[in-house]
Amino acid sequence: MTRPPIGPATRLCMSLAARPGRFGSRFHNALYEALGLDYVYKAFTTTDLPAAIGGIRALGIRGCAISMPFKEAVIPLLDGLEGSAAAIDSVNTIVNDAGRLTGFNTDYTAIATLLDEAGIAPSTPFLLRGSGGMAKAVAAALRDRGHRAGTLIARNAAAGRPLAALYGFDWAAEATGRSAPLIINATPLGMAGADPTALAFDDATIAAADIVFDVVAIPIDTPLMQAAARAGKRRISGADVAVLQAVEQFVLYTGIRPSAELIEAAAAAARAA
Repeated sequence: MTRPPIGPATRLCMSLAARPGRFGSRFHNALYEALGLDYVYKAFTTTDLPAAIGGIRALGIRGCAISMPFKEAVIPLLDGLEGSAAAIDSVNTIVNDAGRLTGFNTDYTAIATLLDEAGIAPSTPFLLRGSGGMAKAVAAALRDRGHRAGTLIARNAAAGRPLAALYGFDWAAEATGRSAPLIINATPLGMAGADPTALAFDDATIAAADIVFDVVAIPIDTPLMQAAARAGKRRISGADVAVLQAVEQFVLYTGIRPSAELIEAAAAAARAA
């Protein structure tokens, strides 16, 4: 199919991030093209979050993906929260229904799906690094799967300690000297444009793990993923999170669930140089 020419009836979807990437735009637009939908997707950043959210409402923008550092700050600007977004107090998706803005969290869905697909038992101890919106999504997914033996690693005690307590996990400022079969990075460490060479866990912690999960999507092969590969560990990539959560956003915006073949093709197009 061919997407109709852009015109007055075209529906706009967008993203807001401190460092806008190209994956979301390419992924969504590839699916719009494949399905012949009169939609277009564009990435933005902002220094005025209230004005940006007001623009979504005023201009009838259908949906907006929310990335760091706006996942929590956006909540007071919305009309309501659904499902996991309400439960974990973090939003990565806004849907506009006739001027009513509702927050969702599709990160939670993606993370839970990947943990299930990997066959990770709820009894598996873990180390989770991070205390922001993505860490909340991971912590909630772990708790809801039945995980109890875990430690949240966050240097910011004011954020990390209460987050760990909320989900029933331990807290520590550093991972050094700690180990677990499952280690998860939910920080920007290793992200292109932020901390591109930083390693979220040291070599000893990686060596002691069985499974290494990095939620950073760009680059696909983060320093943590490279170190895990060298150590021969099972890996779960942030690129997989990016695809799964974007699919759920697409469904929320359009009401259409693409086939697995279309998703795979759109993901390949989005990752192409």
